[in-house]
Amino acid sequence: MPTTRRQAKEGMTTEATEARSKPRQKKEHKKAPKPSKEMRQLGTKPSKKERQNISVGDKRTVKHEEAVSDENEDLPQKRRKLEDDDQTPRGIYQAGVIERGHIYFFYRPKVQLEEAHSVEEVRNLHMLLVPSPPGFAVAATSAEQSTGIKGKYDPERVEEAGLKILEPGADAIPAPASTHESKKYRLITIGKKHLPDPEKHAIQSARKEIFWGTVTALGDNLEELQKGLGPKTYETKTRGTRHEVSSRLAARGAYAIVNTEATTPSRRTTHLGYHLSHPPPSEMGDVQRELGIATASSFVVQVKNPLAPATGPRRVSGKGASYPDWLMHAVFGTPTDGETKQTRGREDYGLRFASCETPELLDYLHAQLLLIAARSGEEGLEESLGEGRGEALHRVEEGESKESINRVFEELGVHTEMYPAEPLEGGWI
Repeated sequence: MPTTRRQAKEGMTTEATEARSKPRQKKEHKKAPKPSKEMRQLGTKPSKKERQNISVGDKRTVKHEEAVSDENEDLPQKRRKLEDDDQTPRGIYQAGVIERGHIYFFYRPKVQLEEAHSVEEVRNLHMLLVPSPPGFAVAATSAEQSTGIKGKYDPERVEEAGLKILEPGADAIPAPASTHESKKYRLITIGKKHLPDPEKHAIQSARKEIFWGTVTALGDNLEELQKGLGPKTYETKTRGTRHEVSSRLAARGAYAIVNTEATTPSRRTTHLGYHLSHPPPSEMGDVQRELGIATASSFVVQVKNPLAPATGPRRVSGKGASYPDWLMHAVFGTPTDGETKQTRGREDYGLRFASCETPELLDYLHAQLLLIAARSGEEGLEESLGEGRGEALHRVEEGESKESINRVFEELGVHTEMYPAEPLEGGWI
């Protein structure tokens, strides 16, 4: 205790100096703790002690997860923007193999001719598509049926089915053709008397050959098809009785329809590729050459909007398919009830042409197709279909080429008495 004024003054100075030199304590503010994984799942916050126990690696993990969470929150908006930019409904387009099956080519001689000896005497060229499930699916079903017990499989057949699935291009291989008549089919009439020639495009012109095709018949029973392809007799007012002989089978093989992977609708492409089993390459003759039927070939397929007007020299006559509104909107962008503007294309009816986004587009009578020459030969087929599919079709059809011609006609439910076999061996008749 100071006893004099001088000591008191010195004491006050010392206390003031100590007060100034002593650092001011900062008031602690509680920060929002970073939740641990368990707490985030429970929706609660960790305690201060738990937060202090988080290691550096854990903190980095937390920050990364928070960044992913923020990114996911923004994702729906990004997707909505992308959909607005594309201006196309999602879910209708199927990439990859959308259909596979067996393909048959027929020609019919001109009216009043008993035979055709060149393409000049041909009236129509038809392409018959008979869709089929993939071969590996039938193998899996067979593995179950072999035991006779649902859910129980024959191990050997299961292994066989598994190997089929693992084969490159297995999704393009159709199940073996059956001989019963209950089969779905589509008959496509080609606008010209021969198929588009990819080689002609490569040699003579920069412009690819483009032909029309129209779905002129479809159904679920080949018996109906036999009547359409069989002989016909009818009356006309100007020429009297007219007679047409039955159509001739010129080729048989397997086909696959493949849609490419595409980031935007404008890049979508549909390829129809086929490989013949009959006739084999060694027996290809004048019939196949003049009709433009190669051992292996492919086309780009586009479907015409039935609302689009027919224009140009290659226009096709007819009213077109009666597609339902939802399919018109999904594929061509045609406005539906309540909409005032198309969602695709520049015309008010939407796109004039579109890729074959779904095989359902082929299931309507009078559907109009554009067939554009793509590639021919084994390598060309593989390039068009991709992922080993062309090579897979080659292997399968090479094996099926050993089947007899009678077996081929049995697949169609017809006999050689009505449908002569010579064209399938390369000769005109």
